[in-house]
Amino acid sequence: MTFQADQRGLEFVPGPRRGQPNRSGITNIGIIGSGIVAQTLASGFTRHGHAVMLGTRDAARLDEFAARTPGVRIGSSAEAAAFGELVVLAVKGGAALQAAGDAGAGLDGKPVLDTTNPIADAPPVDGVLPYFTTAQESLMEGLQQAHPKARFVKAFNSVGAARMVEPEFEGGRPTMFIAGNEASAKAAATALLDQLGWDAADMGSAVAARAIEPLGMLWCIPGFRENSWTHAFKLLR
Repeated sequence: MTFQADQRGLEFVPGPRRGQPNRSGITNIGIIGSGIVAQTLASGFTRHGHAVMLGTRDAARLDEFAARTPGVRIGSSAEAAAFGELVVLAVKGGAALQAAGDAGAGLDGKPVLDTTNPIADAPPVDGVLPYFTTAQESLMEGLQQAHPKARFVKAFNSVGAARMVEPEFEGGRPTMFIAGNEASAKAAATALLDQLGWDAADMGSAVAARAIEPLGMLWCIPGFRENSWTHAFKLLR
């Protein structure tokens, strides 16, 4: 069982807003992954004026998506990482270290948005998913340790694909909690989140991913218990 699979029934439908200007200063974005999260973000970034390449081991999985999304390029994980000024890691948590390894040196020196959650291969208990990490570690910290030259930022792990791009709520813009060791990488993540309709809340260094990753677990509980998968979090001050 995976975080993406648990959101079955949520199909991404491209929004009506297209050709939005790119105000982030980032032109090329590489996305490692081929699932619904990768596809949703690829479509969203493209609509906001970015050039996007999706990196995958199985390009055939993206044939239909590529046909309906002109301008998105398809390549290997290494090619997508090399292409991007910023890279997004959008794979299952259990595959994250391997996928980052496949991307290789293309991650070095770049902001890498880590959307993953460390979900174990076991069913939820009363709606609560099991994680393969402990409270004293996070998946992103492991990724940062394995790739010390990359600039990882936790983001997009606490919402479903249906609300990742241009989310609309009566209560206003939702909050995306982020964390990472590099201020410049978090600034880039904040600019992209703003473009896609989010307020970013910086929780500090990579250690804070220990608190942010469990938000994915919390987010899933209403889904499993009530079949409600379209909510988001908001920080009120």
